Parts: sequence; structure tokens; C-alpha cells
Amino acid sequence: MHIKPQNLSDHVALGLTKIFRWIADTFFANRYGHRAVVLETVAGVPGMVAGMWNHLRSLRNMAPDDRKWIKVLLDEAENERMHLMIFIEIAQPSRFERFLVLLAQFLFWHFYFVLYALFPKTAHRLVGYFEEEAVISYTQYLAEIDAGFVPNTAAPQIAIDYYKLKQDATLRDVVLRVREDEQGHSETNHQMANELLSR
Repeated sequence: MHIKPQNLSDHVALGLTKIFRWIADTFFANRYGHRAVVLETVAGVPGMVAGMWNHLRSLRNMAPDDRKWIKVLLDEAENERMHLMIFIEIAQPSRFERFLVLLAQFLFWHFYFVLYALFPKTAHRLVGYFEEEAVISYTQYLAEIDAGFVPNTAAPQIAIDYYKLKQDATLRDVVLRVREDEQGHSETNHQMANELLSR
């Protein structure tokens, strides 16, 4: 579900998301497995940065995590890391793509850390919009699988173990579960942005 931007912060977050989406579309087009490898590397950053920031905030204030966000954010980061591990098995990225992963993570980590430190509401809204785009991308991935343009190969064992799938699970089953995760991350981050707005 798309959250319409309500203010300047939201418009900035959506604008940045569209720029990042254009970059991904330009580099990877319909190579969804390879796109997922790079984008899941980036997607694993916000939860870790925000979780760390809220952890340090709790320590600085010598007070509990009153919003109960730390574990949620760190779990989100771990979930995105597992997406990456799964799609590495599926896409078998080249050395160049592995270099892109390192570069994207390095650049995005610094960008997101500064954004979160100064404008946490915008940062959470940005992730909400990122995850909306991820849902769109995985929906397109499913359409390519259903149309026969992408082979519906056997799911890698790491995905079967992580999602507790049947041993005969396929790529389609994996993409469905990953898309469900991304929808949840979108809703969570939009809700966090809303909570910060109301304070």
C-alpha cells in the first residue's frame, strides 16, 4: 500500500527513492536476481544503522528503549541480510557485481547514517518507500517467472531452511516470501515515521 507524501520530508524521501529506483532500473533492467543482490545489500543497512542509533540513544539517556524499536530494527537488518544470502545463491553474482555490492553498501551506509542522525522521520519514510518499490520489483519478478521468462528453478537450501519451505520449493515460493517480508518492512517504517511525526 502506497503512503502518499504529506509534507516536504515525505516528498524528499519519495524523490530520493525514485532516483535510486531509476539507477537500479538503468543498471539491471529485468535481471531481477542480480538486482536483488545489490539492492538487498543496501536494504540491510537502514535497520542496522537505526537499530544502532536507538541502542546508543538508550545508553546515552540511561533509559530503556521506550519505543521498543531496537530489536525490530535489528531483526529487519538480519532479514534483509538473509535475503542477500539467498539471492547470492540464486544469481551467482559476478566479480563486478560483488564490487558494486561493496561500493553501494559503503556509500549508502554513510548517507543513511547522516540522514538518520539529522532527520530520522525522513529516514524511516525513505525506507518505507524503498520497500514499496521492492514489493513492486518482486511482483514484476513473479510475473516474469509466471510468464516463463525466468526459469522457476528449485529454491536454494538456504531459503528452504530460513523460511521452513518444503524441500521441493521453487524460486517462485521464495520470491513470494521475500515480497511478504518487504511489505512488512514498508509498513513498519512508515509507522515509525508517523510516530516520530506525532511527537
